[in-house]
Amino acid sequence: MKNLLYIGNELEDRGGAPTSVDKLSPLFRNEGFEVKTSSSHKNQVLRLSEMLTSIIKNKSWADYVLIDTYSTRNFWYAVLTAQLCRNLQLDYILLLHGGDLPLRLKKNPQLSASLFKNAKLNIAPSRYLFEVFQQAGYTNLKYIPNSIFLKDYPFKSRKVLKPKLLWVRAFAEIYNPMLTLKVLEEFLKEYPEAELCMVGPVKDDSFQQCVDYAEKNNLPVKFTGKLTKPEWILLSKEYDMFLNTTNIDNTPVSLIEAMALGLPIVSTNVGGIPYLLQHKNTGFLVPPDDEVEMLGAIKKMLQNPVLAENRSQNARVQAEKFDWEIVKQDWKDVLLSD
Repeated sequence: MKNLLYIGNELEDRGGAPTSVDKLSPLFRNEGFEVKTSSSHKNQVLRLSEMLTSIIKNKSWADYVLIDTYSTRNFWYAVLTAQLCRNLQLDYILLLHGGDLPLRLKKNPQLSASLFKNAKLNIAPSRYLFEVFQQAGYTNLKYIPNSIFLKDYPFKSRKVLKPKLLWVRAFAEIYNPMLTLKVLEEFLKEYPEAELCMVGPVKDDSFQQCVDYAEKNNLPVKFTGKLTKPEWILLSKEYDMFLNTTNIDNTPVSLIEAMALGLPIVSTNVGGIPYLLQHKNTGFLVPPDDEVEMLGAIKKMLQNPVLAENRSQNARVQAEKFDWEIVKQDWKDVLLSD
């Protein structure tokens, strides 16, 4: 088996949302790989320093360096750690997560070429990013989707829908949580019994803005904060519709989980989402930041529960393709190659 050094934002134990390094590292270990990770520092400067130091310390030990690659501020972690790998003649594999990476390719073409073309492989978790990179001329690509343990997600058939809405995501501006509250505010005019639950850790000021808006407008919203996977799966049984309001996205695991659980889904049509959800087949897709369209889609689901149930069943079939028992073989093919 190979030795893997995994570079990423390992912040789940520090109260952050679990990222790929948190999720994949134990899965790789279970498959027999030796895995070291970096870094769990909350301070960004210290985190970068530890990432770089860990590469130097493990240059003779690591067969591959895996690097989580995002598109905004954390993009620079990938740039700097990959440069160090090249200097040390270490093979590195980039895991492409940032929903705004297509913009990076356009804004920073030379820097992107240096980063991505010198990688042993770029792993795209969505067909969307795979196609974007392919069209940009990159050939060192492989599609490996985000995964779930399907057995952990019991499918619930919702034959009678109630206006109980669920939102699960980190509170960050790019995920546009405020749209959910504005939709609820209008929704209550026709469905005064409606409820909303918002689950997720705090990333920026958008959380407090949502809390203040809900209190000011007396909206029936439950903010649970961060929940464990079993906790939110159990909570999902109490709700009948899943909302995804993001402005920028790739292939969110929370959406795959909602598909597996049988929650009828209304999502914004951005980034990799339409590669995951098919409009009017596995869910409803609406334009980003469009309160009217999202509200209309929710009402259509409520008024036609047979249609909603059919889409949920189709979504479950789609979600089965993301089971770790299937996806892990793709990872083995990559990591065990010479």
